[in-house]
Amino acid sequence: MRKMAEKYGGDPDEWGLTGLMHDFDYEMYPSMEDHPYRGNEILIENGYPETITRAIMGHATYTGVPRDTDMAKALFSVDELTGFIFAVTYVRPSKSIFEVKPKSVKKKLKQKSFAASVLREDIYQSIEELGVDMTDHIQFVIDALKEKAELLGLKGDIELP
Repeated sequence: MRKMAEKYGGDPDEWGLTGLMHDFDYEMYPSMEDHPYRGNEILIENGYPETITRAIMGHATYTGVPRDTDMAKALFSVDELTGFIFAVTYVRPSKSIFEVKPKSVKKKLKQKSFAASVLREDIYQSIEELGVDMTDHIQFVIDALKEKAELLGLKGDIELP
């Protein structure tokens, strides 16, 4: 999300925090009846700004909260896609993000049995809402993940220069 903030002129700290916080309640409240509603209540009680809480509510399509800011659209556009790219990375022999290309991500998206819990419709809808080319957006997310590959466990078995 910090990279998305840089791209769209947002505050990297606010956008980064939003990205980190958007699913903090999911393990405690995984049902659609509770997530992200319960987490949102906690954030509001603790004084988080509406820009953050609305973006977090908007990342779950079933809440009906519109994604009417760049930050909300960005969060929606990277949420499912990032998890999917992790899955694509982990099935590669090297387990390295440095070998993942948009073409392989798009190919795996067509395989409904691969990472079946990923909401593909959300990926497609989010890219449309953001108004970007799918291949370019996938590459952008891959590049952002590469910058933190070691920290995220995505470096894999390859040696970097």
